[in-house]
Amino acid sequence: YLKISKLALAFAIIHSKPPGKSSKEYTEHLAKIVSKQDFGWKSKVEALEAEVLRLRQELLLNKICPRICLENDASAETLLDQGCIDPISYSSQLEDSGCDVSNDYAFDSLGIASDFHQSEHNVNTSKRWLERVPPLNLCCTGKEESLTVPVQFLQHLLEIRKLSERGILQADFTELENDSFTICNSVSQLLDGLTIFYNSPKFPLSNFLSEAVCVLISLITDSKLSNHVLKKCFKKLEEFKKNLIQIILRNSTVNRFQALHAVSHTLVLLARNNVLRNSLISLLLLEVRQFAEQLLQAHQIQAMYDITQYENIFLLCMILEQLLQNETEDSNVSSSDYDGEEKIKFLKNLDQIILHLSDEFPLFSLYLWRASVLLNSSQIQ
Repeated sequence: YLKISKLALAFAIIHSKPPGKSSKEYTEHLAKIVSKQDFGWKSKVEALEAEVLRLRQELLLNKICPRICLENDASAETLLDQGCIDPISYSSQLEDSGCDVSNDYAFDSLGIASDFHQSEHNVNTSKRWLERVPPLNLCCTGKEESLTVPVQFLQHLLEIRKLSERGILQADFTELENDSFTICNSVSQLLDGLTIFYNSPKFPLSNFLSEAVCVLISLITDSKLSNHVLKKCFKKLEEFKKNLIQIILRNSTVNRFQALHAVSHTLVLLARNNVLRNSLISLLLLEVRQFAEQLLQAHQIQAMYDITQYENIFLLCMILEQLLQNETEDSNVSSSDYDGEEKIKFLKNLDQIILHLSDEFPLFSLYLWRASVLLNSSQIQ
């Protein structure tokens, strides 16, 4: 039947082709028309899927917070004026790297915009929660478009959480267990949107992108919501961390330092969650160890090595050192919480690697030694 259908289609094309065009040219022309129609249908399906997700988000929010129980209007107003999501302040400036960067925004030592404060629009949005769940705004263009819906949904979720914690609202967060699809898709969209931005960043950072990072960190560090998110989205968060690490290692643009510092800082912020911090330490130990072994092999046979990765590996070393330092100082967290196997692999033959690389690569050898000292000191403690 399939062969007969193909033969019939071929005869139909041959008989209907316009004069002056070969059958091949006419077939290619028809194929383009059909592919455009398929693309149009695909766009419509994606738009409908986005609308379905938006409606599911609103429905979930209404299930979590079906009605408002105000104890004191004045106290509610005071709380909302202070901001429902605590902003993160960054005051230090990015040191001059010799690159031309904008002075419109202040960047901290790891490149994130200093202004993480909520805009007046968000405060007004929070106040409207005292009346009803506000509709989610879809008006956004460019790279931020994919972030708009998930950011606003997760932001509203955090606002309800803050208000319910203070007794201003009554909320039932067990509904998150009943609708894992919505929370998973929302977090996935947020992570995908941030990955797209970090792959080709534009500076200075917009307030919205800074806010997106703020919402993500607030979500994974919230005492109640983080459990739901990690349970449903752990694999996606792991993939996100791996993508950020690869973005750091592979970026070879000349004026890349500001962008890489922004990615680095996002990784450090993700480590505020203990579970994510432990897995991040394991990932960093793996990447640094593999590069050290490759560099040693290239050095022994006098072969070429990837200079871009060599320049960028120091950012991973700095992140690793910072996380290990924080872990050593934090008596409540044990180094055994993260992958012990990766730690053993990292320390195995490390002294020999440092010995062979120290003359040619003294700075990298120093970072390896400092990491080993921190690993051993945490084990002793």
